[in-house]
Amino acid sequence: MANLELVALVVRDYDPAIRFFVDVLQFDLVEDTPSQTNDGRPKRWVVVRPPGAQTGILLARADGEQQVAAIGQQFAGRVGLFLRVDDFDAAYQRMVDGGVRFASAPRVEAYGKVAVFLDLEGNRWDLVGPGPTP
Repeated sequence: MANLELVALVVRDYDPAIRFFVDVLQFDLVEDTPSQTNDGRPKRWVVVRPPGAQTGILLARADGEQQVAAIGQQFAGRVGLFLRVDDFDAAYQRMVDGGVRFASAPRVEAYGKVAVFLDLEGNRWDLVGPGPTP
């Protein structure tokens, strides 16, 4: 058996990213541990995860010009992450109330209700809810 445990997301700084994912998206803060880079500089190992999910997001503070340039552009302007929720309307309203920027209005597709939103760094996500009931 295998599973995808973590996906790294490059962020400017840990604390604003934690606040966005935990306070606004209501993810769980799974780990926030002091660590070191390969060359001994301090960093943190910060993992957030949607409640009940197996796969988490490693919030990786940008280190160096190349990583700083990738902030908000990790998927070259495409939607790169997909957050599936049981109650689309409640999640959408909570996110709007929390100041999340949406790049598209909600629409219904064959696979579910969907709207594109931007995380705190500008990466594009799909918020996806259940599909239409027959």
